Amino acid sequence: MSASIAEAARLQLLVAYDRGCGEYSRWQQEVGATYPASAEGRTAPLLPVAIDGAWPDGLALASRPRLSPTFVLLRDGFELGRIEGYRGANEFRAALDQMLGRAD
Repeated sequence: MSASIAEAARLQLLVAYDRGCGEYSRWQQEVGATYPASAEGRTAPLLPVAIDGAWPDGLALASRPRLSPTFVLLRDGFELGRIEGYRGANEFRAALDQMLGRAD
């Protein structure tokens, strides 16, 4: 997806997390540290939200995430798709690329 399309679409990747979650810590180490500089990160910047904390106004989600981590692809605050849990960098990237492809 080109930067101009991403800007027009205002895509974001919400990550709902629990600070004590081992899967979230693993994602942070394996993907999160480099995500902002990646093509996916430039297309859909992260919107981190504590799963038990305050949520941004104006989100239209299918349901509130209850599993940490949950990744929700948003366009202008509307849910396009989600990944629940983290099973490794390769699976995460494949699922995210598939969601981004459908969003294009």
